[in-house]
Amino acid sequence: MSPEYAVDGKFSVTSDVFSLGVLLLEIVSGRKNRTFRYPDHHHNLIGHAWLSWNEGKALELIDDCLKESLWNPKC
Repeated sequence: MSPEYAVDGKFSVTSDVFSLGVLLLEIVSGRKNRTFRYPDHHHNLIGHAWLSWNEGKALELIDDCLKESLWNPKC
């Protein structure tokens, strides 16, 4: 759910783009935003992704199964 919808209860193009981004993050990471827990902090998946991005570790978010298919020299 986008922050705008949570605060105002209104959908917009912005909230749709936010939701699409969350959906893509869930697909790429193989984790759900609502049930995500990381032992080092109390952020959800979006917060964890933002921390990883700022630390230059964004590629660590990719699910291991997806990494294998992406970096396989046979593909």
